[in-house]
Amino acid sequence: MKIRILSFSLLSVIAMLSWAWINKNQGTENDWSDYLGGSNRNHYSTLRQITPENVSQLKIAWTYSLPDSGQMQVNPLIIDGVLYGVSASVQAFALDAATGKELWKFGDPLKHWSSTSRGVSYWQKGDDKRILFTTGPSLWALDANTGKPIDSFGENGKIDLHKGLPEIAQNKFIISNTPGTVFEDLIIMPVRLSEGADAAPGDIRAFDVKTGALVWTFHTIPYPNEFGYQTFPKNAYQNKEIGGANNWAGMAVDKENGIVFVPTGSAAYDFYGGNRKGNNLFSNCLLALDARTGKRIWHFQTTHHDIWDRDLPAPPNLLTITQKGKKIDVVAQVTKQGYVYVFERKTGKPIFPINEIPVPKSSLAGEITSPTQPIPSKPKPYARQANTITEAQISPYAENREELIKELRKLKTAIYQPGNKTGVLLLPGYDGGAEWGGAAADPEGTLYVNSNEMAWILKMIETPKKAQLSQMTAGERLYYSQCSACHGKDRMGNPKSNYPSLLGIEKKYDKAYINRIISTGKGMMPGFTAISANDKQAIVSFLLGEEKKEVSASNQTDNEPYIPFKSDGYNKFLDNRGLPAIAPPWGQLTAVDLNTGEFKWQIPLGFEPMLAKQGIKNTGVENYGGPVVTASGLLFIAATKDGFFRAFDKHTGKLLWETQLPAAAFATPSTYAVNGKQYIVLACGGTKLGTPKGNLYVAFALARAKQ
Repeated sequence: MKIRILSFSLLSVIAMLSWAWINKNQGTENDWSDYLGGSNRNHYSTLRQITPENVSQLKIAWTYSLPDSGQMQVNPLIIDGVLYGVSASVQAFALDAATGKELWKFGDPLKHWSSTSRGVSYWQKGDDKRILFTTGPSLWALDANTGKPIDSFGENGKIDLHKGLPEIAQNKFIISNTPGTVFEDLIIMPVRLSEGADAAPGDIRAFDVKTGALVWTFHTIPYPNEFGYQTFPKNAYQNKEIGGANNWAGMAVDKENGIVFVPTGSAAYDFYGGNRKGNNLFSNCLLALDARTGKRIWHFQTTHHDIWDRDLPAPPNLLTITQKGKKIDVVAQVTKQGYVYVFERKTGKPIFPINEIPVPKSSLAGEITSPTQPIPSKPKPYARQANTITEAQISPYAENREELIKELRKLKTAIYQPGNKTGVLLLPGYDGGAEWGGAAADPEGTLYVNSNEMAWILKMIETPKKAQLSQMTAGERLYYSQCSACHGKDRMGNPKSNYPSLLGIEKKYDKAYINRIISTGKGMMPGFTAISANDKQAIVSFLLGEEKKEVSASNQTDNEPYIPFKSDGYNKFLDNRGLPAIAPPWGQLTAVDLNTGEFKWQIPLGFEPMLAKQGIKNTGVENYGGPVVTASGLLFIAATKDGFFRAFDKHTGKLLWETQLPAAAFATPSTYAVNGKQYIVLACGGTKLGTPKGNLYVAFALARAKQ
């Protein structure tokens, strides 16, 4: 009897601790009230109705069909039985979370924004309930009950995200893909910028949720007399040819201690830094800021002087680990490189030693790379590194394997190998490793991260001198400087790497549509807001073959920053069928015990549809979007190119259930309960990685859930 009482008491304590953990960070047990499940960004729910024993009984409970289709990366919020989401064309909406019935929708159906959105933010004080979300450069505040703009916020319910940036940046491209982080009466906003030399500065800014007023700013490219100023050239802060160092992936906030943790990306231009000598603080940093004032508490730079586009891709996770019997509140940051950096939350002290490892020097004129890079001793990388790829690691499924082996021999494969004129194997690739879906974490101190194993080729080319540019037509010059890195000098693109050809574009789209895409962007393509209407028209005329061929010295680009070397494009290392050139796995799911720094398990995630038709499965596949973990011991994830939704045993990685979705879901699910019934919902938009388009939100529940 005593043993039973002790066992029951222990379970009760664990349940109470789990509830306290969720209540402090996420709100009520039934809700999914914040992006990725809580301000700790742990993708975790205490709900237990769906278990390893009954998960196979999941069925579609409801679907919500949108009038528009296309990629949706949304992690929807569910609060008091209402689901808040965003459509493919960036219109916000509210649904009855038990039925999927639409309650309201906000957005201009005639102006379809071509960017993607990962969802909305929620704020409440008394009866004042607000949804905050972005369209283009605008941050809107909506009444959560009606979907109508709140006129007292900014101007007629919105503010411009250029607010607080210097004058030089007022017309530069800026949007936000990721929901802002709410702390007390503030919303701290992530922003996406151009990745070229024309990028705006990536200042971190907090706005008043009630009025839209700017409350504080943190300069990620430091001003004179600010900490870190000496790590950039002295005029870098003026934003004439250096920008970026922005947070685009979102943040986490420790509400109890008032600390916001901000991961930043690289300074722009992304792939050449000869004009920004130094380590370039605060690019590629995990920043711990006072959430009320924006003052720096501590920082850690994960890549010095980044010339590989090693943005920190996702919000960090705030969790508690146990070492030598002591509980430690930590912040864990996943990376594109496949590393996890773990720090004491208040001090920034590394939990596991981080070593500065010597890395190769650049061979490009003017480039001065950092002699070392910081690499954690634990955990080991959850994704393969370029230096592990030998000829034996070329895909056994490639029809042109010998050709790929010859290509590999030409590429440099060292870790942090700088780009050169002959080619570098970049693995993990530009997207990671970990990507914007981020990692899940549970109260036991385990981190669950899905990752890509796609190798890319980084190659640098010399930029034409201004005398050469002056011999081009205006449209040709602008196309070369603004578009050729992705779509190629010959406009043929690289469809296998998801960069479409622009040849024959006049047969698909009219001038107005092309002009709008140049202005607003599409998907991951930024909008070119800083170039004039005449310049946009010149690009359109060039693409349509309508531009006159006369050239003159007046076409020189004296006002555009000159970068002597540029990347020749985003090129995946693929076989002749468009499959990864390296051997599987091509996508993985890993459980990392942060108490010890060791893996609990690692498995391939998904399968390549082309090979599955030949009976070859379990290869792993590219994936975008994160997992969800529940107290009942389940890990749910979609994310894969194969279009499946899966549930795993979180303790072992064993697959327990899977179902084919109506369209691939490159999004993180949300789980919640209404009237005693647990649901799990996800946005199925397809489109990415060449998958068919979709337009559905799909909610699952047990066929006979106990009420």
